[in-house]
Amino acid sequence: MPTPAHKARVEASLAVLLADGAVDSVALTTLLAALEADGDTILVIDMLEQGLDAASQEAVIAHLRRRGPAARPLFFLTRSNAILDLDAVGDDEAIILCPANHSVPISVTPVPGAAGYEAVATCLASPAVRARTEGMVAWRPS
Repeated sequence: MPTPAHKARVEASLAVLLADGAVDSVALTTLLAALEADGDTILVIDMLEQGLDAASQEAVIAHLRRRGPAARPLFFLTRSNAILDLDAVGDDEAIILCPANHSVPISVTPVPGAAGYEAVATCLASPAVRARTEGMVAWRPS
């Protein structure tokens, strides 16, 4: 059960995101409820962009970057180039590549030519492509 303070934080963040161009949705409110929850535990979010359109994704990542380095740690997985713009990664951010072949994860410097950079870049797609391919699973018939 959310507390009045938690609800107020979610509503305040939602107002900022809407002013930044986000579209109000259940997915956005659910994400904000997790982000604004009390506690100092590290938050891990699988597919941060799930259910968000391009404008909302851009507003969310801008909002997260404004939190600053003193904010509660956040780990998230993404395949969206709106969320992970390799040209906009800040000094207080890290990219960890978990290769599909189950090799050891590596830290990737967001510089073309760096180890893992191309692998990360080729995993990212625009929100439009991600929406078009959502739910698709590749499989080989037996």
